[in-house]
Amino acid sequence: MLSFFDTNILVYLFDQDAPAKQQRARQLFADEVEAGRFVASTQVLQEFYVTVTRKLAEPLTAESAEEAVATLADLNITPVDPPLIIAAIQRCRRMKISFWDALIIESAIAAGARLLLTEDLQAGRSIDGLTIENPFASLR
Repeated sequence: MLSFFDTNILVYLFDQDAPAKQQRARQLFADEVEAGRFVASTQVLQEFYVTVTRKLAEPLTAESAEEAVATLADLNITPVDPPLIIAAIQRCRRMKISFWDALIIESAIAAGARLLLTEDLQAGRSIDGLTIENPFASLR
């Protein structure tokens, strides 16, 4: 069962202001990569770069962020292509959610993931065989 990582989960790998979430994200990432279950999308890589270089209290340098993206890009990455964008637009309209969330959902489904790891959507919800999980819910 593939696990699709949303951007926010990967950002916590580098967020020193949230040590509990950082530790959980690092363990989850290591476990899923080792088991061959990790998947993300080109959208996630783009958002990750912008977030870790601009939005963290202690942002990564452009060079460090580029290295992190290159490392992630060597893993299982689903490309965002025009049919995926059209599907996301349709899901956005149908579910009345943001386009960006719809694109994450469509990317996860297209990749064959059964689990979407994110803080941004309703945990426990199932969408077309994809279950949403907030891996930090137990940390509250």
